[in-house]
Amino acid sequence: MAQGNPTLTIVSDLLLTDSFLIKGNIENKYTRLSQVLDEHRKYFIKVRDATLVDLNSCERITTPLLHVNVEEILLGHEFLDSGGDMHLKELAKNQTMHRVRVFYTGALNMELGGEVRPGSYEADDRSTRRFFIMRSPVVRGFNDRGDPDLKLLTKLPYAILNKVRLSYVYDFN
Repeated sequence: MAQGNPTLTIVSDLLLTDSFLIKGNIENKYTRLSQVLDEHRKYFIKVRDATLVDLNSCERITTPLLHVNVEEILLGHEFLDSGGDMHLKELAKNQTMHRVRVFYTGALNMELGGEVRPGSYEADDRSTRRFFIMRSPVVRGFNDRGDPDLKLLTKLPYAILNKVRLSYVYDFN
């Protein structure tokens, strides 16, 4: 970005790793982010117009193209208007949900509490492979350091979680 000449970049996707919050646009996204992440078979997923926010220093790095190792992704989110998706609303109405708390441990210790489809975090779940969706996530143990981008993580209506990166799951049911 040229100094004194700010440009506006619209982003649709958000990814969280142990070190960075990444905002940008997943390249060649053909459907919803949850499905793209779940079905992606390469090691790296490409993010266009990426901004990386360091979780410790809040420093920003911008790049026109970033390759992110899919296994490094803790969670994802797609900024979209789901209010107009009547089919998804209808499906969601009839779905039983379980309250759970999930924990990531390692370089980033974080807890998320919310609602998931029963057994969606299991390896034998028939609807998902590597990622599943948590509705109304409540984040604990994460320091947003007052950064507006990092604060986004505490206000998400849903999060796409990486099963492989979970350390613990507490299912209230």
